[in-house]
Amino acid sequence: MHRRPADEPLRARVPADVERADRIVFNLTLRQVVILSVTALILYAVWTALATVVNPLYFIAGSIPVAGAAFFLAVGRRDGVSLDGWLLSAIRHRRAPHRLVPTDEPIHAAPPWVATTAGSGDKLPLPAALRLPAKGITAEGLIDLGPDGTTALVSASTVAFGLRSPGEQNSLVAGFARWLNSLAGPTQILVRAQRVDLTHVADRIERHAPALPHPALEDAARSHVAFLDDLASQRELLHREVTVAVRGRRGPTHTSHQAREAVRALAGCEVAATVLDGYDAQATLAACLDPAAPITGWAAAEAPEWAAELSTELDGGDDA
Repeated sequence: MHRRPADEPLRARVPADVERADRIVFNLTLRQVVILSVTALILYAVWTALATVVNPLYFIAGSIPVAGAAFFLAVGRRDGVSLDGWLLSAIRHRRAPHRLVPTDEPIHAAPPWVATTAGSGDKLPLPAALRLPAKGITAEGLIDLGPDGTTALVSASTVAFGLRSPGEQNSLVAGFARWLNSLAGPTQILVRAQRVDLTHVADRIERHAPALPHPALEDAARSHVAFLDDLASQRELLHREVTVAVRGRRGPTHTSHQAREAVRALAGCEVAATVLDGYDAQATLAACLDPAAPITGWAAAEAPEWAAELSTELDGGDDA
């Protein structure tokens, strides 16, 4: 039996368009068939009503733009969305209020003695209440989405893929493909990059250097502080934060089980993953809404460790 060499590149088949609509006839989806059929029926009804009073050539000339617009509406796409869905979203956005305020109280109109116009006949619309999709966060870290179910957040580490041998890369790709193929519900992978400030790491090493048991260790610590200061001034360091959002519709217990299964599956790819509790999930959502805010929650607690590891790896790489 022929066996694949360990260094042969692995090609894992992962479906890319899992939500792609089925093609039923002439490579057209049901939505496209409905649009074209309704247009054809309308044109046929109009021709039946006007066949005795309108010249056929004039009717054909007038129906060509209508048929062309319907065909373009059915098969056209913009920004990865079908053109009819894009137009419906544009109409909803146009009709929806554009000024939202976070409040649970009803918003009343201003009293008559308050000027609320930007000009003659140009009355400013009232703001609307801001309704976020998340209703709350439980102590277990589950995000309540109301009728859409619940979502669990999983913090995942990165993997130094380029430093692995071809055989190890094959194993990592195969494990990640198995996890993707095992997904049975909506799952989102968010990768965020944050700037790393090594000042607090350098200050901590500088503060503890005099307490080291040997002068050579103190000199090495101070040298490492100088290296960190030079590193911060010469390079822009980034820390990648990977968060996996697992959503379930069968209740909080099922969502928690899916999150634990994701942690177990990612462990096969050598990815250290942890299900976030309520406090860390809240901190992660706040950080996503305000990317420029300082690192809080679990990332702040682990910042010294991963920053020190990063500086150690860069130090070794420069010496090499």
